[in-house]
Amino acid sequence: MKFKLPCEGVSTPFYYYDMELLRSTLNEIKECISGSDVHVHYAIKANGNPEILRVIADSGFGADCVSGGEIEAALAAGFSNDSIYYAGVGKTDREIIFGIESGIGCFNVESIEELKVISELGERCGKKVPVALRVNPNIDAHTHEYITTGLEENKFGIDMRCLDKAVDFATASDWIDLIGLHFHIGSQITITEPFALLCERINALTEYYRRRGVEFPVINVGGGLGIDYDNPDENPVPDFRNYFNTLISGIHLTPGQQIHCELGRAVVAQCGSLITQVLYVKEGIGRKFLIVDAGMNDLMRPALYGAHHKIETVNAEADACEEVYDVVGPVCESSDVFGKGEKLPAVRRGDLIALRSAGAYGESMASTYNMRKLPGSLFIG
Repeated sequence: MKFKLPCEGVSTPFYYYDMELLRSTLNEIKECISGSDVHVHYAIKANGNPEILRVIADSGFGADCVSGGEIEAALAAGFSNDSIYYAGVGKTDREIIFGIESGIGCFNVESIEELKVISELGERCGKKVPVALRVNPNIDAHTHEYITTGLEENKFGIDMRCLDKAVDFATASDWIDLIGLHFHIGSQITITEPFALLCERINALTEYYRRRGVEFPVINVGGGLGIDYDNPDENPVPDFRNYFNTLISGIHLTPGQQIHCELGRAVVAQCGSLITQVLYVKEGIGRKFLIVDAGMNDLMRPALYGAHHKIETVNAEADACEEVYDVVGPVCESSDVFGKGEKLPAVRRGDLIALRSAGAYGESMASTYNMRKLPGSLFIG
């Protein structure tokens, strides 16, 4: 990728956002779902940068939020109130009341205990609260254990064996409007089989409740669609068409029903890169260390998940001989490593390095660990 870097006044490390690619990705999604009963909510946890949110809101998508702060950010960015859906296992009373009073579109409820609290708070606010029940379908998404969310041992959702009790409570409450079922089986899913299996579980559940006289206008399948971290230039936009076709053909909708999705990584990951400067090329025993000024506090995924982002030189000499480096950050942790055995053109102190596909769960997970400053951001296009 060729980076357009007006570096004057821009201190490293910083996140570089290709806004043209973001808009192309959003347009591809809109084209794929045009004329269908599919609605997309952007998962703000992936990247909550206000400029990113504004562009996505302007494209007409909804918002998937997991905190009161994300609801505030969604409203400030221009997402319509009724397009904001609120998920998460630990909603506080204050956050729930804020969501009710803001008139958000739906609360995705994770437990019977939470359902009871929302009913009580709805009564206190004098408003009937729209709710979808998050179901734990016990599906293996075949992804990293930290981002698998649909198995019985995970903390998320209502076990299917407890779902009748939750439905009975919701339909009996004067302050709950049961509008849907919600699912989310994991993240960075790169095969279609888990989504196809989810469709089968959804069909069985909706048919079971239809026979009991309970209809769910909203079928929220969550998110999870992955990206190609190894080949960002060859595959800058995920295969949305195959993903949506799997859902549209797999879920048996009745008149008036809609499919809702919560896409995050697939929307923003490829448009973002973390740009960092080489501080030192350190000669070790049997290896060379490329010490850069970005650390695990700027991009947590490699340390947290063992994830790998493609590493490229930005301004090294094109005809330089190739060298092998371990690319590491300055943070006082041995896990502060971005890549080992990376083959790159010979690099010198002061050169710029790009960590690709960092638009999702990069800036949003950054911290001030070691009292380091948060990374900046640069928007191009």
